Amino acid sequence: MQRERTVRLQYGSRVEAVYVLGTHLWTDVYSAAPAEAHTFSLKHSERVRVEVVRDGQAEEVATNGKQRWLLSPSTTLRVTMSQASTEASSDKVTVNYYEEEGSMPIDQAGLFLTAIEISLDVDADRDGVVEKNNPRKASWTWGPEGQGAILLVNCDRDTPWLPKEDLSDNKVYSKEGTSGPCARGGGQGGAMQTLVCTAILSPAPLTPALPGGGGDLTSALLPPDPFFGQRYVHILGRQKLYHVVKYTGGSAELLFFVEGLRFPDEGFPGLVSIHVSLLEYMAEEIPLTPIFTDTVVFRIAPWIMTPNILPPLSVFVCCMKDNYLFLKEVKNLVEKTNCELKVCFQYVNRGDRWIQDEVEFGYIEAPHKGFPVVLDSPRDGYLKDYPMKQLLGPDFGYVTREPLYEPVTSLDSFGNLEVSPPVTVNGKTYPLGRILIGSSFPLSGGRRMTKVVRDFLQAQQVQAPVELYSDWLTVGHVDEFMTFVPIPGTKQFRMLMASTSACYKLFREKQREGHGEAIMFKGLGGMSSKRITINKILSSESLVQENQYFQRCLDWNRDILKKELGLTEKDIIDLPALFKMDERRQARAYFPNMVNMIVLDKDLGIPKPFGPQVEDVCCLETHVRSLLEPLGLCCTFVDDISAYHKFLGEVHCGTNVRRKPFTFKWWHMVP
Repeated sequence: MQRERTVRLQYGSRVEAVYVLGTHLWTDVYSAAPAEAHTFSLKHSERVRVEVVRDGQAEEVATNGKQRWLLSPSTTLRVTMSQASTEASSDKVTVNYYEEEGSMPIDQAGLFLTAIEISLDVDADRDGVVEKNNPRKASWTWGPEGQGAILLVNCDRDTPWLPKEDLSDNKVYSKEGTSGPCARGGGQGGAMQTLVCTAILSPAPLTPALPGGGGDLTSALLPPDPFFGQRYVHILGRQKLYHVVKYTGGSAELLFFVEGLRFPDEGFPGLVSIHVSLLEYMAEEIPLTPIFTDTVVFRIAPWIMTPNILPPLSVFVCCMKDNYLFLKEVKNLVEKTNCELKVCFQYVNRGDRWIQDEVEFGYIEAPHKGFPVVLDSPRDGYLKDYPMKQLLGPDFGYVTREPLYEPVTSLDSFGNLEVSPPVTVNGKTYPLGRILIGSSFPLSGGRRMTKVVRDFLQAQQVQAPVELYSDWLTVGHVDEFMTFVPIPGTKQFRMLMASTSACYKLFREKQREGHGEAIMFKGLGGMSSKRITINKILSSESLVQENQYFQRCLDWNRDILKKELGLTEKDIIDLPALFKMDERRQARAYFPNMVNMIVLDKDLGIPKPFGPQVEDVCCLETHVRSLLEPLGLCCTFVDDISAYHKFLGEVHCGTNVRRKPFTFKWWHMVP
């Protein structure tokens, strides 16, 4: 808020001024005095408080006007009022000037005041309710004691006949779905925040104006005007950077609804200011003069990912011609949990089974409401229309980032985008976890996630990203070598990592126990006819050397994850895995990669590995059960070998999960 204003007096004349409650009005009695004046006295109305300030020391003035003060260049008056005027120019301050020995004033100057109240108000204390003139509304601070309003990007679609998100045009038809007074489109939802402009003005030549600080970042709308039917009137934002409010007199409260148009991103940290300025009319052909400005600051709510430890709400999977049995097993798994199964049918997926790669589910939240938002990847396979056509809707938002010039690679698919549970690293807490993305080996010049997506993730601030090395894999996704599972206790999770060393250790143990001829891929037709045994795998020098190299790649990531997530070896569980090198000297799974699982609370849908049969039981399954089930987890091994594994993917690649948001409020953290 602009709290200081200077008004110039002129002896022998009357000066009219507007005083805004809560501010200080200063006037210089020395420069306004006639040349022969030596002292001055003051009289003022009861509702006016006047202080004489000399050399930084203030002295309050009584209303009777008997006291005199010596005129000096360092003498000024500070004028304040606590109530709005009942009529224009009804409150006044009179300055009488005297000669050195004179008892009668030689001249006087009059300051006639019209006191008004005007403020721009938001929910600055973050309790979901707009409060009156919060002194910290013009700044924004993080933390549990922080202050400042929060604005949601209006990225859902409340109006079903519109082709894109609500923010894509200036038309707003509905208030459906808002929380209390804060919404775009209405009663119990929506993405708009309330902006209240309160004015208590006596008849005076004044005009409140709203200069926007957001440009293409925010827009403001007025509630429905009967002339426009049910449509909200767009007054500010995009190309409209200024709006004049017509004042009709008396007390008035103007209600504006504000929507965010852009998420935080490179070059935009997420802060937006909106101002109200009071303009004074002087004469025709003279521009209006600004005499007061009030400001509010919003932060655009970030897009937040949800880790595996949060409860699942919906599981998504594609229906294909060849995955009937897989779909049935996933359905049985989902029925064990308290969530719903959403099947994307063939007429929508058009043969694209990789629903994990197409989208990542997250959410946005403000004190008055929140809703899920899907991030659409730039891969744009045959599922590219799915998020916009099937997911976007009321209180379900959409956002995407696509490169203009960079080539899109496999690393831009969202199997290469994960998030850790909450962690503490060297005393620094990440209460919403940290985003994990795969990249190329440093200085190798390999594949990397496109810059526009990396910049977007970094700009959200609340889940500081970590880059891992995934380019050693054919597909190149982080979900091929790591995941997280929830467990009871202080840490609340364990990290599972693929390990070729663990696989060779297990196979050598079984060989020593006399099971060297145990067969892999038993019952799988062509694969089992090759008679792949433990002895054959252990005797292949080339396979051993390849997996020693792959283990070094895994260990590189292990060290990064331990450092960046504050993990110890006790927090990590190694799952046996084996890879083979392709013609480009990159890794693909030798048998279904068990770490690429779906996590639904304590229920895990793990790729069935078809490992060596020891006493008619897969020794890989037995080993994994022994690691995970003592932690309270339930292992279900899902056959994905024909529908996903042979196409270089597994259970996690072919499914997706929308989860409950964090109970922790992102604005309580300090990035």
